[in-house]
Amino acid sequence: MALRYLSAKLAQQIDEELMSATGAFSLDQLMELAGLACAQTLATVYKKETHPRVLVCCGPGNQGGDGLTAARHLGMFGYQPVIWMPKPGSKEIYQRLRSQCINMKIPVIAPTQETDTLRDALARSDVVLDAIFGFSFKPPVRAPFDTALPLITASKLPIVSVDIPSGWDVENGNAEGVGLEPDVLVSLTAPKEGSKEFKGRHFLGGRFVTKAMEEKFNLNLPEYPGFDQIVELPQLGESSGRL
Repeated sequence: MALRYLSAKLAQQIDEELMSATGAFSLDQLMELAGLACAQTLATVYKKETHPRVLVCCGPGNQGGDGLTAARHLGMFGYQPVIWMPKPGSKEIYQRLRSQCINMKIPVIAPTQETDTLRDALARSDVVLDAIFGFSFKPPVRAPFDTALPLITASKLPIVSVDIPSGWDVENGNAEGVGLEPDVLVSLTAPKEGSKEFKGRHFLGGRFVTKAMEEKFNLNLPEYPGFDQIVELPQLGESSGRL
């Protein structure tokens, strides 16, 4: 059976069930596992010996929370992450995640003069972790991210995107042509419909979906190898056993 690609509505439904009395996960748990998967993906593709300086670009929603968690794990892995978060999330969980990064001595760029600051940060980085927009994003891209995405693209740095590349519609992909074109994508829970057009290295992360939930939503997920938090997916059309 084929791996299922999720619409925005179905992705939201699965998230809600994971955090319901039935799923019994907290948002903290899911962010921790998602962020760990993102950090492991980046570390798998871009070794710290060649790409030690990671610019973690965070949005104000759950995607940004995943980015903050990934930054902390990357710091633990021996990378040198820097966080760019021009619109910090207002919820208490984001304040705690930010404090955890500060306690790790991970620099957090202040949300002032975003364009010049981002340009300077990109010039001092080896790879970008894109955790700006999640599966609830709908075009158009608004300030300050409307100027940030072109700057990230113009930097020519390799990009690892979390769940869906920023600027992409979760179902229609980069139809508007304003989104990032990452080299690596780490889908969380299950890949989204818009990622079918993605051509780079594609990983699945977020090893928290129970067998009961996988069967209920007909996800047909691949097996994760050993104790890894990620599994690499073939490009559509390739032979892949269960996929």
